Amino acid sequence: MYGIFNVPTAVNEPIKSYAPGTTDRAMLKAALEEARSQKIDAPMYIDGKEVRTSKKKKLSPPHDHQHILGQYSEGDATHVKAAINAALKARAAWVAMPWEQRASIFLRAAELLAGPYRYKINAATMLGQSKNAYQAEIDSACELIDFLRFNVQYMTEIYRQQPISSPGVWNRMEWRPLEGFIFALTPFNFTAIAGNLPTSCALMGNTVVWKPANAAIYSARMLMEVFMKAGLPAGVINLVYVPGAVAADVIFKHPDFAGIHFTGSTGVFQNIWKSIGDNIHRYKTYPRIVGETGGKDFIMMHESADPAEVVTALSRGAFEYQGQNVSAASRAYIPTNQWAAVKKDYNAI
Repeated sequence: MYGIFNVPTAVNEPIKSYAPGTTDRAMLKAALEEARSQKIDAPMYIDGKEVRTSKKKKLSPPHDHQHILGQYSEGDATHVKAAINAALKARAAWVAMPWEQRASIFLRAAELLAGPYRYKINAATMLGQSKNAYQAEIDSACELIDFLRFNVQYMTEIYRQQPISSPGVWNRMEWRPLEGFIFALTPFNFTAIAGNLPTSCALMGNTVVWKPANAAIYSARMLMEVFMKAGLPAGVINLVYVPGAVAADVIFKHPDFAGIHFTGSTGVFQNIWKSIGDNIHRYKTYPRIVGETGGKDFIMMHESADPAEVVTALSRGAFEYQGQNVSAASRAYIPTNQWAAVKKDYNAI
C-alpha cells in the first residue's frame, strides 16, 4: 500500500510527418473525413454529466463557413454556478487522492492522445481551428502530450522541495492546493494550451471551472472526453460554454474563487485583474493570478547565416497560421553585411 514512487521520465513526443504514402497520413485523412461527415451536439460537462440547453450555436470551420460540423449548447449564469458547486463538491475527495493516482490519470490521458485519439484530436483542431496537418500535430498532439507528461515530472520535483533539517529535527513541508476553485480561461489558437491550463491545476489537487474560447469548443469537448476516459473523477474539471461577461460576473464575485489560469489578449487580462481587485473584499483567500498574453518576439540573424533560410524563418515565424500565435515573430535583427541579401530574397516572396 505504500511506496516512494518514481514517475516515468518525460521525453518529447516524436512528431509524425504525415508524408504521402504513410499510414499516418491515411489515418489522419480518414479521421478528417469521418469528422466532416458528422454533425455533433457538443454538451457542457458539469459534475461529470453532459449538459445541454435549448440555445444552440453552430460549429463551422473558420475556412469553410458553409460547412456545419455541428452545434454546441450555450449556457448561462446558472450553469456557471452549477460548475462552481460541482468543483467545490469534488474538492475534498480530489485533494485526498494520493498524488501518484492523480498523476496516473493525466499520464493515461497522454497515452490516449498519443494513441487512439491522436488522429481524432488533430482532425478536430484542423477543422475547428483551421490548422494544417503539421500545425495540428505539433500542437494538439505532441505539445499537449508533452505538457501532460512533463507536468507530472515537474509535480514530483516540486514535492521534493523540502526544508533543511537541523540535528535532532525533521522539518517537513506539505504542498497543498488552493482553497476554493480555479477558473481556467483558454484561447482559440492552441489546443495544447486549452488542455494544459485546466489539467495542470487539477494535477496539483485543485478543482476547475474551464471556459474555452468559442472558436475552440470543437476540440475542447474532445479533450474533455479524453480526460474522462482516462479516469478523471466527476467535478474535478467542469467545462462550460458561456459568454465571457457572464462567466466573469459569477466567478469573480464568488467567495471561493481561488485563482485564474489564463492565456489570451493583454486587454482582457487587464480587465480580469481589475475585476479581481475590485472584488478582493469578497474572497476567502487572496486569488492567484496567472496569465500569458502577447509579446514582441524577435529573430536574430548571425552574420554567417544563410539569407535564404533566414527569409524562410522570418516568413513562417511572422505569418504561419496567419500570425495568430503568441510567439509570432514581430521584429528582426539583421547584420549589416547580410541585410541586402535578406531584403532581396524577402521582397521576392
